[in-house]
Amino acid sequence: MNAFFKTFFASLLAVVAGGILFAVLGVMVLVGIGVSALSGNTAAVSSPAAHTVLKIDLATPVVDNPSQGALSSLDWVTMRMNRELGLLDVLGALERAESDKHIDGIYLNLSPVMPLGMATMEELRDALVKFKERSGKFVVAYSDFYTQGTYYLSSVADRLYLNPQGTLLWKGLSSNVMFYKGLLDKLGVRPEVIRHGAYKAAVEPFIMDRMSPENRRQTEELIGTIWSHVVGGIARARSLDSAALQQYASTLAIGDAALAVEKKMVDSLAYSADMEAMLAGMTGQQETRFISLEDYVMQGQVGSSGGKGSGNRIAVLYAEGDIVDGEAPEREVGGETLAAKLADLRRDEEVKAVVLRVNSPGGSALASEVIWHEMELLRAEKPVVVSMGNVAASGGYYIACPADVILASPTTITGSIGVFGLLFNAGQGLKDKLGVTVDVAKTNPSADIGLPFREVSPAERDYLQHNVERVYAGFVKHVAEGRNLTEAQVDSIGGGRVWSGVSALDNGLIDAWGGLSDAISLAADRAGVSDDFSISVPSQAPDLFTRIFTLLSARAGVDHLQNGLGELYREYAGLQKILSRQGVQAVMPYRLEIR
Repeated sequence: MNAFFKTFFASLLAVVAGGILFAVLGVMVLVGIGVSALSGNTAAVSSPAAHTVLKIDLATPVVDNPSQGALSSLDWVTMRMNRELGLLDVLGALERAESDKHIDGIYLNLSPVMPLGMATMEELRDALVKFKERSGKFVVAYSDFYTQGTYYLSSVADRLYLNPQGTLLWKGLSSNVMFYKGLLDKLGVRPEVIRHGAYKAAVEPFIMDRMSPENRRQTEELIGTIWSHVVGGIARARSLDSAALQQYASTLAIGDAALAVEKKMVDSLAYSADMEAMLAGMTGQQETRFISLEDYVMQGQVGSSGGKGSGNRIAVLYAEGDIVDGEAPEREVGGETLAAKLADLRRDEEVKAVVLRVNSPGGSALASEVIWHEMELLRAEKPVVVSMGNVAASGGYYIACPADVILASPTTITGSIGVFGLLFNAGQGLKDKLGVTVDVAKTNPSADIGLPFREVSPAERDYLQHNVERVYAGFVKHVAEGRNLTEAQVDSIGGGRVWSGVSALDNGLIDAWGGLSDAISLAADRAGVSDDFSISVPSQAPDLFTRIFTLLSARAGVDHLQNGLGELYREYAGLQKILSRQGVQAVMPYRLEIR
């Protein structure tokens, strides 16, 4: 018997060791493949020849903070590299193209599936306007199918073209919410909700089967202000009447390509081959010479008004994703992780000012408090400017409010000053549906509070409500101090209510409209180094060992699930996040996109 166990454990050890070795070797091969692929792409890029057209299709996602390293960019299902472009790099490339004698103009041929958030889209649109005004070069747009997002971005072009059999989608904005109350009722699961603010709608899908009047009111106002901004921008760019554009959307008047020309929403109809011939003529060439945005970005460096070698550094730090307790990987904001980065920048004498780019719907209230405190310490020693991205709401606003200046896009989703707690009681459902019962032994009446097998007692509900109210009061106090408002004023625009950047400027939640480049320039100016500074982007990637094993354990499964669920994955991911959170939460109630 002893010999058997010796053989068994020796075999088991060999299997485990072999598995670990195989995994490590596999990762090394994948990293090698990824690095080779990235290196190969870089080597293939050459400087543009004279009379080249910069072609922008945005098929490659433009994100605030691109994944760092080949491992993070690897799609574990297709085994291909998912490329991403950094927003700062793209803005810098467009600025560089203004004075690049080899670039004659820009050709927009945007992908209908454009992976851009609304604020990112706004910043790119503003950059295209600056390109036209400062360079005098042409911007021409073409599409087989304009979505509302691609049309809004393309509307700044000198001329717009559409495929004769193509479509221009023009119908207005909507926001839908999926409700789970009926499902929970069927399963016998009862949610226990503790919140402050009638507008804090993140919990509504679990307790209602439709929007509350408050949520409908805030949602309609939110998308209404954003839609008015979009319509106004198009009207100004195309010299059209805003009321007419609203009427076209209400009556679905743009039914085909010919009507789009008739209503002056596009200038002419053409095919893709016609566009290439036209662009060749505009550049005086036999054939059009193109360089893609991705290749052009890879040639240059991040554009700035300061010198690249300056010792006066303006640090750009990213808070992107859900806010969680402790440390966190890429695409999440760990309270301890971000606070430590802020502390490092505070101690670094070469860093003269900090720009925090916030693109977060919020999350843990405790983690938000940890970051807020470090923001306060940082602001006491050097200028801090917050640049809001697509969304900086709830916890995302919590960490932004201490800044000296807050800039946002008119289409940024922000506010949502409110908190909630969410528990579930599945005890009755388990008994009725599955015949499963749960019993517990405990030393004190509430020792098992939070377990999903019983209802919350009145005393426990009071205890939880007290914590929610305490966190909300602290949130309001921080905002009032950071924004020079009274607590009553903050409470009047709080209660969980979500605002667009348009409304946030009116109610004092932000200081001005502006993008990431504007925030950097402002930070340099406040630090007194506007004529001599460099941009520094501190690495926020975890160490290689952590990245390898995090990706091995989770990423492949996520990729499989995402590919299988398609559009439904976002709904699943949002639901999974809500259900997995513990403690008091400061989270925005929904996601909004222009399509």
